Amino acid sequence: MQKMSSLLCLPFFLVAALESPSASAASHSNSAFPKPSVDMPIATSHRHEQAVLSGGCFWGVQAVFEHTRGVISVVSGYAGGKADTAHYEQVETGNTGHAESVRITYDPSQVTYGDLLMIFFSIAHDPTQLNKQGPDWGSQYRSAIFDSTPEQKKVAEAYIAQLDAARVYSQKIVTQVAPLKDFFPAETYHQDYVKHHPDNPYIVINDLPKVAAFHKQFPQFYREY
Repeated sequence: MQKMSSLLCLPFFLVAALESPSASAASHSNSAFPKPSVDMPIATSHRHEQAVLSGGCFWGVQAVFEHTRGVISVVSGYAGGKADTAHYEQVETGNTGHAESVRITYDPSQVTYGDLLMIFFSIAHDPTQLNKQGPDWGSQYRSAIFDSTPEQKKVAEAYIAQLDAARVYSQKIVTQVAPLKDFFPAETYHQDYVKHHPDNPYIVINDLPKVAAFHKQFPQFYREY
């Protein structure tokens, strides 16, 4: 489903009101949602590492991870396609191979890759929705993890298997795990969209509840801007 303008992640606000993507993804309690049994150890020194995740409209995913302790920066962008089609209007056709994504730069001495995936699966989106996320439809809104190292791939695949085996969700997880070929930052007006437009109806309905749920369910990882 194409967006109606470059400033909306949602074609119809009434649809969003009836089907918010945060309703399912944020329905688990802190104690109920399992931590990854396979993860990378906490680093012994400060450094920068990156994770690229896709879970529907990048506005809300970016906002959740900007509120995550140990995260240094989050950039909204496109992954999965080629450079010449990494433009909003083309991506929104659903024919470029790109997914709306975020590139998370984090300090592994403060938060692990597995911790980021736990937040991704429990708060940032619903991983059981195929080529859609709540009111947003199309392959550009698919659930995906773009791994850049063998260790990231191992942790991601093991965690998906763990969550499916535990039947955390009533439906099977459809999140793709694929090697990261490149990441292309989105247009400037997409960056920090939730922070700059908290009164946008799409944000109020779909994204602010995710941030609130994150604060409530994982206070040990939450921080203010």
